Amino acid sequence: MVPGDSAGTVTAFYLSSQNSEHDEIDFEFLGNRSGQPYILQTNVFTGGKGDREQRIYLWFDPTAAFHSYSVLWNMYQIVFFVDDVPIRVFKNSNDLGVRFPFNQPMKIYSSLWNADDWATRGGLEKTDWSKAPFVAAYKGFHVDGCESSVNAKFCATQGKRWWDQIEFQDLDAFQWRRLQWVRQKYTIYNYCTDWKRFPTMAPECKRDRDV
Repeated sequence: MVPGDSAGTVTAFYLSSQNSEHDEIDFEFLGNRSGQPYILQTNVFTGGKGDREQRIYLWFDPTAAFHSYSVLWNMYQIVFFVDDVPIRVFKNSNDLGVRFPFNQPMKIYSSLWNADDWATRGGLEKTDWSKAPFVAAYKGFHVDGCESSVNAKFCATQGKRWWDQIEFQDLDAFQWRRLQWVRQKYTIYNYCTDWKRFPTMAPECKRDRDV
């Protein structure tokens, strides 16, 4: 991530579909003033609807070394990982009337942009352009997925893909414990418990162990 005074910047890594009712899976790293912790915000859009932010503090300095940030996306769940630790699960809740991204292809993007109207302390900390240029770097990129086209919603190997096998349809017991560790020690915002913003709980938040 951007070292030093990165307040106001957002370094993003995300998947997004191409139409108006877009699906999106977001990693967003919110910059800080020097000495303050980076915040990692995740979000999920389905059918053009977002507002599903969760935020955590990272348990390390992401500017000091490279770390692994990954997504498992299959027909059953979306799992966000940091160094193989699950930090968030978004389950398929189609049965509750919640759209789930599985019928649109998504492209992978990365970006570094100015968001000082909201990114750091709700917009109180503005970007210090005297610290520019702001630089973030990636390495070791890898993707397992099926290539899609405008004429193909599903790849030919559907049903044989490793990520759809039974062991990837839910977290195992150890992963659930790790997720609970993140929730208890590092989660600082969860839209599922923001009663002021959402007086009525979103249906997907009612999933057992998912709040």
